[in-house]
Amino acid sequence: MFARSGLVFGQGTDNSWDEAVWLVLALTGLPDEQESLTAQLSPLLCSKVIELAQRRVQERVPLAYLLGECEFASVPLYCVPGVIVPRSPLAELLQFEVQPWLTQPPAQILDMCCGGGCLGILAALVFPQSEVMLVDLDETALALAQANVDRHQLGSRVNIVRSDLLTNVDTNVRWDLVLCNPPYVDQADMSSLPPEFAAEPSLALAGGKDGLDIMAPFLEQILPRLSAAGVLLGEVGNSAPALLQRFPTTDFIWPDLESGGEGVFVVQAGVTAP
Repeated sequence: MFARSGLVFGQGTDNSWDEAVWLVLALTGLPDEQESLTAQLSPLLCSKVIELAQRRVQERVPLAYLLGECEFASVPLYCVPGVIVPRSPLAELLQFEVQPWLTQPPAQILDMCCGGGCLGILAALVFPQSEVMLVDLDETALALAQANVDRHQLGSRVNIVRSDLLTNVDTNVRWDLVLCNPPYVDQADMSSLPPEFAAEPSLALAGGKDGLDIMAPFLEQILPRLSAAGVLLGEVGNSAPALLQRFPTTDFIWPDLESGGEGVFVVQAGVTAP
């Protein structure tokens, strides 16, 4: 059904098979193992699977919204309409502990434009001695981030702040690791989004004419506030050429990612934006 219906993927899976597997396993509770292919389902479960599959085709919204949750780098998270679906390729760098650029475990971690908190929560789990600040301007996103922090019992180490970039963030803190996956879709791409992506809030996607309305000012603000060994991980997708044009003297590192993804960069402490 998914393969012949012209669906667009990329919000948790990238093909019809994986999307169907995700739906079935989520509704049935079956393990992600080969043996599950021969499992016998009750008529009630079968009808629930078909009903949700039909909604996915008819409504053209992300499956994560229909299920109310998703997995991000094997971390289960709540997911609701009005907040972008977790999918950042920055997860791969976190899973490898940001090596080789991060030379020591980070004590202070900032997740700017946190959405539902996926990157900051993953960082808190990867670096169990760290303190993490999740920052966003959108109250719906922050409410979801709080629910996800509570889900993983991270409230003692993860703080949530509503702020327009660094406006409400303590100026005395020097950050050892900064994560930033801001709205970065440029004006041209925003005008041609498929229905699944158009179902996400434009506030979490639209980055202005060149996609850098958020990242450009944030870079200027954050680089002087990295610690001596601090590292910034950023994502700008197709707006990477515009970023290089806007900051020609900044030493961006563009890592190759095994799991795919583009426009992901690393900046180490000591680099200043012009």
